[in-house]
This record gives sequence, structure tokens and C-alpha cells, in this order.
Amino acid sequence: MVVRYLAQATCCEGGGMPEVVTTFMETKQIGKVLAVQRRIVDEYKADMVKYAPSADKSRIRECFESIPAQLAREYKKFSYTVVRRGGRGRDYAGSLQWIEDAGIIRRCYNTEITELPLDGHKIKSEFKVYMSDIGLLISMLEDGTQSSILAGDMLSYHGAIKENLIADIFGKMGRKLYYYHKDGGVELDFLIRYKGECVPVECKATTGNAKSMRTVLKYPEKYHVSNGLKLGDYNVGSNEQILTLPMYMAFLLTEV
Repeated sequence: MVVRYLAQATCCEGGGMPEVVTTFMETKQIGKVLAVQRRIVDEYKADMVKYAPSADKSRIRECFESIPAQLAREYKKFSYTVVRRGGRGRDYAGSLQWIEDAGIIRRCYNTEITELPLDGHKIKSEFKVYMSDIGLLISMLEDGTQSSILAGDMLSYHGAIKENLIADIFGKMGRKLYYYHKDGGVELDFLIRYKGECVPVECKATTGNAKSMRTVLKYPEKYHVSNGLKLGDYNVGSNEQILTLPMYMAFLLTEV
């Protein structure tokens, strides 16, 4: 099932890694696929050294290499102190922008409220960072983690992988990425415009109860949300106001 999800994200219209897909289709050997992915990551790092401004080269690489650690955190908001102890935005903001401009990462912005237009309510200083290709994220993890993931054991990266997969699919669809987090405990993985409404999207395991989503649906006068989407290891179904879908069907969530 994980392989199917990764293939869907990689092949989704609008981008992807055709050499990785071709290698898998021709060999069916994950080890060879991983070698191609890691070569691509190394090429990214080489480009950072070759094309980035001299003063920023080491900082760009530090930002890039911190991404797996950023996503392993419970609250995945990008933190410059994870890049380097004592790190500050004024030192690393330009380096992170360079990586984004190169198309290697996508930002997902927190919003002030759960209302449209989402871009008008984003908090520019609060964001998560996802890899633009889920396969490359997995290739950056330590050896052996990839086999565990394919066996269904995602370890501490369970949430990170599911979220980055959906960010990858949405990004290749041309969607901008938003989420919602408040210190009171409400956290929604994504917010999207869907059928003219602001709709929360949660990426959950089969046993996930989507507590935050149920909270915002319970208080429509406060959150202005009437429907939610839950993506995970499900069949298609619905329960009250929540539509559940298997993760690979996320590409069908067009904005019309």
C-alpha cells in the first residue's frame, strides 16, 4: 500500500521524478530506486555549492539537511533552532528561501482563522516545510528506515510521511498549502478550498479519531467549517460531516 501511495505522489500531474519511477518499473528493486533518489539528493547539494551565494552555502545546506528532523517533531512548525542551536530567522531565512525558489521544498502556512480566502489569513512567520517529492524525503532517512516503512512500520515518522505525501500531491496539483494550529490544542493538518468552502483535511491512521476536526465541526459559529476530509488507510465512506478517502485519492480533491 505504501508503494502505491508513493507511486501516486511521484507520478501525479505537474511534476515528479521520472527516472525514479522508470527504475522501479524496470527493476522492481527498492534498493536501486533508493540509489537513484540519493543521487538526486546529492545533486541538489552539489547545486547548492555551485550556484548559491558564497556566504549562504553552508546555511542552505544546514536548512536542507534539517528537514527530516523538523518533520519528526510533534508540532512540525519549522524551527531555526533545529537547523542549528541558537539559530535565528534573520540568519537563515534567505537560505530557506533559496531552497524554496529552487523547487526543492514547499511551505505550508499556518492561518489565523479557518475561513476563506486562506492566503489572506496566513501567518507568514509560522510555517511547516515539506519536501517537494515524498520519495526524496524517505531517501534522506537513515539506512533501514526505508525497509521499515515499506513493511508498514513508519516509526516516529508516521505523521511526517503521511503529511508530506499529501503536501506532495496537493503541490503537484498546483494547490498552495495551509494548516491551522492554535496553542489551545486544535491542530488541522491542512486547510483547502473545496467546493467553495474552507475544508479541513486530516491525515490519519485507521484508528485516528480526528479530535481537532470534530472540535471545529462541533462549533461552526466559531470556526465557520461545516465539512471535513479524512485521508488514510480507508475505503471511501462518510460519517456525519466527515468524508473519508484512501490517501491516494487526494489528487481528486479539485477546487471546483
